Amino acid sequence: MSKPFYVRFEVSKEIADAAYEALQISAKTGAVRKGTNETTKAVERAQAKLVVIAEDVDPPEVVAHLPLLCEEKKIPYIFVPSKAKIGDAIGIDISSASACIVKEGEAAGLVKEIIARVGALKRGAK
Repeated sequence: MSKPFYVRFEVSKEIADAAYEALQISAKTGAVRKGTNETTKAVERAQAKLVVIAEDVDPPEVVAHLPLLCEEKKIPYIFVPSKAKIGDAIGIDISSASACIVKEGEAAGLVKEIIARVGALKRGAK
């Protein structure tokens, strides 16, 4: 299956799994915003430290604005394969098209590592 039009770079399963783990740790020890509306607000207010966007969103227009907004605000973002796993990671019973980490909590080191690896991927993709 081809990637949706808003996916600007591809991440490995390892990096995607690290993003899920960072969300999970931050949800317990820091603060996360769940859902596209809350994520968009956090990005607009420059509160988000890392934005996680699912690739399996239908219709894709729901999250298509997020990569552009993140780049405008210089906030790092990552694409992950599953919105269901985002929901699981942040501890809710439904899937979430996107989420963001506002306070890293104990995941600070992991978030820094993800941002560095995604930055390297993006430089390679351009």
